[in-house]
Amino acid sequence: MRIISICPSNTELLHFLGLTSMLVGVDDFSDWPKEIEQLPRLGPDLSIDMDKLQSLEPDLVLASLSVPGMEKNIEELERRSIPHVIYNPQSLTDIQNDLLDLGKVTNHLPEAEKVNAWMKNEITHYDKISNSIKNRKKVYFEWWPKPIFTPGRVNWLSEIAHLAGGENVFQDVELASVQTSWEDVVTREPDIIGMVWVGVKTEKMKVSHIKKREGWDHLEANTRTEIYKLEESLFCRPSPRLIIGMKRLAALVHPNDFPAFLPEEEESYIKKLQVT
Repeated sequence: MRIISICPSNTELLHFLGLTSMLVGVDDFSDWPKEIEQLPRLGPDLSIDMDKLQSLEPDLVLASLSVPGMEKNIEELERRSIPHVIYNPQSLTDIQNDLLDLGKVTNHLPEAEKVNAWMKNEITHYDKISNSIKNRKKVYFEWWPKPIFTPGRVNWLSEIAHLAGGENVFQDVELASVQTSWEDVVTREPDIIGMVWVGVKTEKMKVSHIKKREGWDHLEANTRTEIYKLEESLFCRPSPRLIIGMKRLAALVHPNDFPAFLPEEEESYIKKLQVT
């Protein structure tokens, strides 16, 4: 099959199924795995060059509705009668279901089932540890600094926070994405602030940006809030890499309860999962 992915998380789904070699084009933001570096780029995920996409003669396009504005990609794929699937997961279970669907569509269901089993086992293992923790940490994820956006209950990061022995301080809001204020964040007194600005590389984020805000002195003195820079690729993309993010966060939040996190082990997880 000739497959095109126009969303980073879908590109990652393919890699977990061992199908990266089938890709003939990707969006500009897809940056993992490294094997895709030389593939034709079709533009940012909100402005896909559909003429270029069509010229690559795909058998299947992996589309998404995970970001507002992606609807126009779907409309254009339908107008041109280009075969495609659409994924819009909000939870870890949704991601598992998307994997199974992609496995069926590409005739690689055994790979999908194996990755699903791995995800379920890791979730069960971490959930068991998490439920034994009495001193749960309050976690605030900052998706964007101005205006402030953060995930609400209807998002995988609320699940990730729980599995890591914490709780999302905005899990009372029944939304996937919440626009709020720094004043509101301060009143919720998070123990952990996870900087995970969408589309921004970890090294480009500055902790000082948060520390200079009014109210930080209160959090630092009274709550002893800690700030961590988190990788967007492990927390903001609805792919199985969220499990790696879960492991990373758990090791940060409760290092005495969860296994140590070794970043270099990520690729080894993938290799073990892929069916040969």
